[in-house]
Amino acid sequence: MGIAAVAGCLGGGGEAESLNELYEEDPDEYESLEIAHWWTAGGEEEAFQALVEGFQEEYPDIEVDPSPSPGGAGSALEADVRNRVVDQNPPSTFQVWPGQALTDYTDEDLLYDISEHVWTDEMEEAYLDGPIDASRPDGDLVAVPLNIHRLNNLFYNVDVVEDAGVDPESIESPSDLVDAMADADAAGYVGMAQQTQSAWSTLQLWAQVLLGEHGADVYDTFVNGDVADVESEVRDSLEIVVEYSEYFNEDASSLNDWDEASNYINNGEAAFFHQGDWAAGQYEADEELEYGENWDHVPFPGTDGMYALNMDSFVCPKYNPSPNATVRFLRYVGSTDAQERFNPAKGSIPPRTDVSDESFTPFLQDQIADFRESDEQPPSIAHGLAVDPSTQSDVEGAFANFIDNWDVNETYDDLVSSFE
Repeated sequence: MGIAAVAGCLGGGGEAESLNELYEEDPDEYESLEIAHWWTAGGEEEAFQALVEGFQEEYPDIEVDPSPSPGGAGSALEADVRNRVVDQNPPSTFQVWPGQALTDYTDEDLLYDISEHVWTDEMEEAYLDGPIDASRPDGDLVAVPLNIHRLNNLFYNVDVVEDAGVDPESIESPSDLVDAMADADAAGYVGMAQQTQSAWSTLQLWAQVLLGEHGADVYDTFVNGDVADVESEVRDSLEIVVEYSEYFNEDASSLNDWDEASNYINNGEAAFFHQGDWAAGQYEADEELEYGENWDHVPFPGTDGMYALNMDSFVCPKYNPSPNATVRFLRYVGSTDAQERFNPAKGSIPPRTDVSDESFTPFLQDQIADFRESDEQPPSIAHGLAVDPSTQSDVEGAFANFIDNWDVNETYDDLVSSFE
């Protein structure tokens, strides 16, 4: 049941006060700031602690009450927050993917417009269009992106591609990548490492194929629900993924998550691996692997000039228990200091374009340069930035069937139905 249905069942209470009525320029004291999030392990936890420490240095009078919900890539947090928001008992702020993932909240007018109190002209000028657009899915600015993970990466093992006689820089399109995989296979390697036990990573892979083979306009047409208008392109990109599957590792269907597939790159058993830039953290953690010498990456073929986005953001829910503290926190999230503290540990890049890259690894420095030079920043389908939550669930369901039967006709029909 979505938020709209739950809210309808509850009926709701009184109308929330406006943020203008609640905001104080110089409050006598602040309420405690509850931050709901799912960053509970490894570099994510370190990054969150760095964020909180920086905020408390700037606002020592505000008590921070972290409210973690580990597990499920945010699914546990999402369920808890949804219930609290519609019960008019929200946390002060919560971690959430921006874009269309916010529409469950914006459709019911459950988030404050923070354009006046948080988004200064200076801040807007420091963000590219893609992150700003994701912050206002219904027109009003309701979120502040903190980090960006790039999705259109093609990682590779340097020794393997050299042994196979493949030059990743010369692969011009997703369809050309099939030939490179065949060359790797002929040389005794896995063409592309992949896990197919869960659907999201193949959905994410297909989205990059659609972008690379047919361009951002076709991608936009698809995510806007006009699937029939790009039927041939959608079918063609599905066919390419079917060709890819012939070069996946034999145990792809038994692997639980992306990191198990990524090990094929670490171990020198596979030529290529598509994944978000979080995969680089696994290679960087291996002391025997050096960036540029043992592993490297190129933009997914055909996507030069694009930076496919997944992001985390924070919002200001209505019926807020600490509106003055929340506004200050959101301002901080959008600052250079916050993004420079948080992102190196997280393995992501800042959405602001004026953050120094000195604290970042060479790989992330390259990603920052690509982002700042990008012409297009298409939002993720797999993570709900590009389509609303109900559609995203249905699209992922289509790909759950696809990785079971590799049936292009059935999957195309399922994708059409996802938007109906």
